[in-house]
Amino acid sequence: MKTYNKNNVMLTLSVVLLILTASCSTDWLDIKPKGRFTEDDLPTGSLEEHVFAAYAGLRSEGTSGLQYVGLHNIRSDDADIGSNDSDASVAGPIYDAFNYSLTHWYSVDYWSGHYSLINLTNNVLSAADSLDNLTEGTLTNIGEAKFLRAWAYFNLVRTFGEVPIIDFRITDQGSAIRPKSTVSQVYELIDADLQDAVAYLPETWAGFDGRLTRGAALSLQTQTFMARQRFAEALSSAQAVINSGAYDLSVPYNMIFREESENSKESIFEIQAYHDGVQNFGVTYASRQGVRGAGQFNLGWGFNIPNQRLINAFEPGDPRKDVTILWSDSTNAPYGERLPAGLDRPYWNKKIYTNPALRSRYGSLQGQWFNVRMIRYADIVLLAAEAANEVGGDANIDLALDYLEQVRARARGANPNILPEVTTRDQEELRQAIRHERQVELGMENQRFFDLVRWGIDVQTMRAAGYPSYQVKHRFYPIPQVEIDRSGGVLIQNPDY
Repeated sequence: MKTYNKNNVMLTLSVVLLILTASCSTDWLDIKPKGRFTEDDLPTGSLEEHVFAAYAGLRSEGTSGLQYVGLHNIRSDDADIGSNDSDASVAGPIYDAFNYSLTHWYSVDYWSGHYSLINLTNNVLSAADSLDNLTEGTLTNIGEAKFLRAWAYFNLVRTFGEVPIIDFRITDQGSAIRPKSTVSQVYELIDADLQDAVAYLPETWAGFDGRLTRGAALSLQTQTFMARQRFAEALSSAQAVINSGAYDLSVPYNMIFREESENSKESIFEIQAYHDGVQNFGVTYASRQGVRGAGQFNLGWGFNIPNQRLINAFEPGDPRKDVTILWSDSTNAPYGERLPAGLDRPYWNKKIYTNPALRSRYGSLQGQWFNVRMIRYADIVLLAAEAANEVGGDANIDLALDYLEQVRARARGANPNILPEVTTRDQEELRQAIRHERQVELGMENQRFFDLVRWGIDVQTMRAAGYPSYQVKHRFYPIPQVEIDRSGGVLIQNPDY
């Protein structure tokens, strides 16, 4: 293990949790007091050096940038490619019209970014295997690595279907060439990794916001069970998160996506970003989706925008609409900025809208400091509602209604005249109410496409939304051709491509 000087204020190579280096008289601007790592924080025999490298892998374009957004959200029925007409003419036919490409850089980088992360987690696990004693700290590090590997494989199996399993440290290029494993085999690895992550990860981290917890592992476990319609198991995992008391819905909805609310009680898994104009451990998530304009409104590339279908999905008066949609030619809360007329698109994704005071402070318009909310507590509460309803029975219907109302009550706030409580006990009616709630609560948060697929309504929904060419095969993206070529034909392309 590398020895670190006690006077070193942080492990700069791949640390994911950083402290704000500049002070400010305004308290809310001090948004990242993440804690300092010194030699005293590294238990003897720990694997933290490798673990920090794995966390850093989350900041790649393929795991949290435009490529991630393209494959997870732009493909949905209620989002469009955005940007400008020139960019849309290239990427739009691929991700909005489902003319999937074997060579487009989104999928190439997505694939390589996720397998790079997997390789980093395998390095942790390989190093752990070489240790004589597995201390509590070592087991925690193993849990972190196994969560990240499970998360990467869950993304891959949902996006591509059958993919190669590489669960060992790569020592040469040839060892990385593996045939595809079945979907069930990939999920077997995911299940095993998450079982260990649940067992090894702590409930909380004192002073180290953003590191993975048992709640994060249970939440990802819930998502993987729901993807396979294993509702009873999903309900059990989700209730373990809910009953832990570690998370709640106390953060007002209009605060969740502001910088000062990063790592709040709402957040279960959040990719940490840091950029202060000097040090840059940032992510591109906000910059790739920020308003595409000029001057002070050159906030990003403008990709991934809500469309009219999402706008129409909100019930009258739902405050979440104004938190999700950023309007051109309008003055927008909470910062009072008026976006100009004449922008390339009439509206944008507001959930990555950065604070203008921080843009000025950091000398950047691109939002590299903006954390990526990967798993929110409301997501798990709604999955618990859905699972309870699918399991059925009076007691579970009660649970489903209660969980659904918790989310709607938070959105409703102090206004009793909007978002009326759902009271139906009809399973199908309640199913539709929960599905609707997921669309508006999690709008533009990379869940919608995979929700439609696991509900088995993706074809009818996409065609109703104006995508007549969408077919069942489009649930899975084709494997990048460069990977098939590199494998010498060991990798076989997905059917129908």
